[in-house]
Amino acid sequence: MLENIQNVLNVPEFRKRAVFTLIMFIIFRLGVHIPVPGVDASVIENLFSSGNLFGLLDLFSGGALSKFSILAMSITPYINASIIMQLLTSVVPTFEQWAKDNQDGREKIQKVTRYGTVVLGFIQAFAMSYALKVNNAFVNDSWAMVFMVAVILTAGTCFLMWLGDQITAGGIGNGISLIIFAGIVARFPDGCMTVYKYIQAGSINIFQVLLFALIALFMIVVVIEVTQGQRRVVVQYAKRIVGRKMYGGHSTHIPLKVNQAGVIPIIFASSVLMFPITIAQFVQNETVQMIAGWFAWGTVTNTIMYAILIIFFTYFYTAISLNIPQLTENMQKYGGFIPGIRPGQPTALYIDRIMTRITLAGSFFLAFIAILPNFIGWITGIEGVYFGGTALLIVVGVAIDTMKQAESLLLNRQYQGFMK
Repeated sequence: MLENIQNVLNVPEFRKRAVFTLIMFIIFRLGVHIPVPGVDASVIENLFSSGNLFGLLDLFSGGALSKFSILAMSITPYINASIIMQLLTSVVPTFEQWAKDNQDGREKIQKVTRYGTVVLGFIQAFAMSYALKVNNAFVNDSWAMVFMVAVILTAGTCFLMWLGDQITAGGIGNGISLIIFAGIVARFPDGCMTVYKYIQAGSINIFQVLLFALIALFMIVVVIEVTQGQRRVVVQYAKRIVGRKMYGGHSTHIPLKVNQAGVIPIIFASSVLMFPITIAQFVQNETVQMIAGWFAWGTVTNTIMYAILIIFFTYFYTAISLNIPQLTENMQKYGGFIPGIRPGQPTALYIDRIMTRITLAGSFFLAFIAILPNFIGWITGIEGVYFGGTALLIVVGVAIDTMKQAESLLLNRQYQGFMK
């Protein structure tokens, strides 16, 4: 392992990309500590408490939201714009045609996504600024101040979007994903310090810490296995002669992932459940407050609805992201068939039946991973340390993808890879 890591560092291109990525991370973390001017820090600290709408988002911004820095919104508007664009690609013919085109079509989709990021970012920033105005968090309580803070937050998101593009072009891995990854991992030392303070204060003992570590290790192993898990459908290609050359005559497989939807269902379900809590922050009504109390994070109602919504959105997003009719059409066009299954509609029904079964397992997995953090504190007695759910899926997924790209750099230079 150490020898293979040394081989990686000996590759000039990899070393250059690694240093560039590290510099971008440093710039990102410096931006986290630049506060937005004119905001009362004591009011912000009270607003971003555990279980609050902003408290969950703070995890993905690497603490920038609780500090209310210029990067407080992180890259969340870009993620939302990308998800919306992907959904629109399935229903809008123009976007669907762009997706089928080569580089030009992808550049058009990316351009629209960036414009959408600016629009969504400003809407989210204005809503956050207005919430702070209502809670008297501004030193100068005026609409000009609200507008200025909204512009600053939107500019911070645009800067992170540009930073992510730079990492993708000159660094290692997907830049946007790595920024989210860096923000989540940056909170890990704070969690360790919290546990250490609990031990010093006598609130917990070493056995509780070991139990927490075992549960964390179990969750990481399960997430890695399911993320990498796939059902391989064997496809045979018939021999065909084009000109003087013979094509086909070989067998391959279609990798159908168990967790085809990734982390998107958890994001959708979280957004839906956050809606009553968000409304309750602005509407002072007993009925609204009561409904918001039912859906507060950690309650029985919230946990059950969270699991149900995740299962629903897993099937929904899998159906959107995997176009089975187009898959079978392309396979038939090049002379491919599944042994024992007739081409065309029977093949589509066969693949759809497989996806329905493995998606059920994937949806239960996502629901389990998402709600498990609600029980970790009760099982281990360690409160105030978040571990699991969306953050764990993102960290594992980004780490695996980045390792695969590093692996490809090694294999291209005839080194033995370090992933077995």
